[in-house]
Amino acid sequence: MPLTLETQRQQSLDDACRCAQLAEDFRGRDTVVLDLTEITPIVDFFVITTGVNPRQMRSLAEEARTLLKARGHASRGIEGDGDAAWLLLDFGDIVLHVFSSQARATYDLEHLWADAKRIDWREHLGLPAARINERL
Repeated sequence: MPLTLETQRQQSLDDACRCAQLAEDFRGRDTVVLDLTEITPIVDFFVITTGVNPRQMRSLAEEARTLLKARGHASRGIEGDGDAAWLLLDFGDIVLHVFSSQARATYDLEHLWADAKRIDWREHLGLPAARINERL
């Protein structure tokens, strides 16, 4: 029996939140999930995080690809390579953006998509709230 649109979106939300958790586990910083379902038909969720260096960014991206593949999301491709300041992984309904600090400030996707609802991914997954000084 095919999944309803609502069920598909809920699965995508769950997986986007798991992707955000993975980003944090791989030392991504300031990870956010944006809900774009009411804004564009192209993608449901953006996961945005900041990496420390290109090697860590690539490792995070590869782990996210493995996680989402295991959860049934086929990667439609990756943009950015080598020492890229922005890696983009397209899973259709979820897009992961892994930025360097400078690239994230330059492209400012959170401002560009300011109408998107921010998802508290920690709360969605039943995790404790982030500590304010956890990265200091």
